[in-house]
Amino acid sequence: MSLVVEVVRSGFVESRHQARMLTFDADGRPGETHGAVHVPASPRSSMKPLQALGMLRAGLRLDGELLALACGSHAGEPYHVNGARKILAGAGLDESALRCPEDYPEDRAVTERSRVRMNCSGKHAAMLATCVVNDWPVTGYLDPAHPLQRAIRATVEELTGERVAASGVDGCGAPLFFVSMVGVARAFRTFPLAADDSFERRIYHAMTAHPEWTSGTGRMEATLMRAVPGLMLKAGAEAFEAFALADGRVGVVKVEDGSSRARTPLTVAALRALGVDVDLPATPVMGGGRPVGELRVTAS
Repeated sequence: MSLVVEVVRSGFVESRHQARMLTFDADGRPGETHGAVHVPASPRSSMKPLQALGMLRAGLRLDGELLALACGSHAGEPYHVNGARKILAGAGLDESALRCPEDYPEDRAVTERSRVRMNCSGKHAAMLATCVVNDWPVTGYLDPAHPLQRAIRATVEELTGERVAASGVDGCGAPLFFVSMVGVARAFRTFPLAADDSFERRIYHAMTAHPEWTSGTGRMEATLMRAVPGLMLKAGAEAFEAFALADGRVGVVKVEDGSSRARTPLTVAALRALGVDVDLPATPVMGGGRPVGELRVTAS
């Protein structure tokens, strides 16, 4: 069945975004399935909880807000920047060790670009800290052949239950692993259902307790996580998103053309398909400074 996010302006359908969606119920049975969910996809930053799990297994010692930051794509707010610096300092490093690109934060008042303000700096700081714990080289930590990246890849393949179909370079420079949406759903389901003392549950609790640290104070990801108790959600570039609920229900969505504006309506539709009462208004379409339409999800 085809799934489309329609942009409706003043009663007319102005644009359409083709999309994929997959949900599993609490027993792990497939629910909503739209599009090519079994073919390799590019989860982008939705893989960060899996990358963080690989680092914890390799000896990284983080918890709470800083672990949530390691799993996050942050907005470059002061507490995000300070958190990344704290992770680095704990490993005896500073931001000069980061190999993610320089970037501006979302705050337009900040005009200075830096690596630590780049949205993936928390993950990169955690990667460097993992290298220090293991006495691995901190130079070249993004090389796919580096012990760190081999450990992360092994974790991705274990949790998804798939061999990585292809690898590439993410926007931050880290290795990117292509797996199916089914594999991503399978992986996310492990986090809330793992044993209480497991690394998976540590990540689940960190992300659900500190949603702003995984995204930003005003981000829709944090808004959704605050609105739905027990929701662990991680967005990725090119309009990918995956989530898990406390009882093992999961969902994965992908907008085919990469348009991020269609991502949240899709995720809300997936949550509602799983029986979650999401009390959020439809994403508005603005005209003249006021709402004149909405984004809506349709299946045909």
